[in-house]
Amino acid sequence: MKALKAYMIQFVGLKVGEHSFDYHIDQTFFNNFEYEEFNQVDVKIDLKLIKKTTLLELYFEASGYVNINCDLTNEPYNQPIEDHYKLVVKFGSEYNNDNEDILIIPHGEYEINVAQYIYELIVLAVPAKRVHPGIEDGTLKSDILSKLEELSPEHGNNEKESEDIDPRWDNLKKLLTDK
Repeated sequence: MKALKAYMIQFVGLKVGEHSFDYHIDQTFFNNFEYEEFNQVDVKIDLKLIKKTTLLELYFEASGYVNINCDLTNEPYNQPIEDHYKLVVKFGSEYNNDNEDILIIPHGEYEINVAQYIYELIVLAVPAKRVHPGIEDGTLKSDILSKLEELSPEHGNNEKESEDIDPRWDNLKKLLTDK
């Protein structure tokens, strides 16, 4: 993963205090992770690293959009992305990433790779149900939507179905009340 070398931050040479890093994430970033859910990506990551004497604090801010396909119509659309994430990096005897908010790295380490955290931040910022905004406001016209409307049950049929109840059910209901 030499392509992700740009996401390595060498914190040993940094002074104690606040440091800023900016990353522009596009589709090639996700190709390195072999993630193919996005059609196009344009996300800006603002990373603020606060170096203290015993730990590091990383604040990730993501803003931009990802182009994904709608779950209902499979039409591509731009999904806005706005999210943030805080990671605390502590030093210990061995590497440990069991806690999602605290990363423990060995004392001898001098750099940290933030690519995995950026990847997870963007992927988790996308909603689980992806619905084209044109469906919600009624402006999207597609063959799939017109077919769904054609095949959907009409509201007027529900009353007719309740009137046409099979008389055998009435006999079964009598059994319950005859106890």
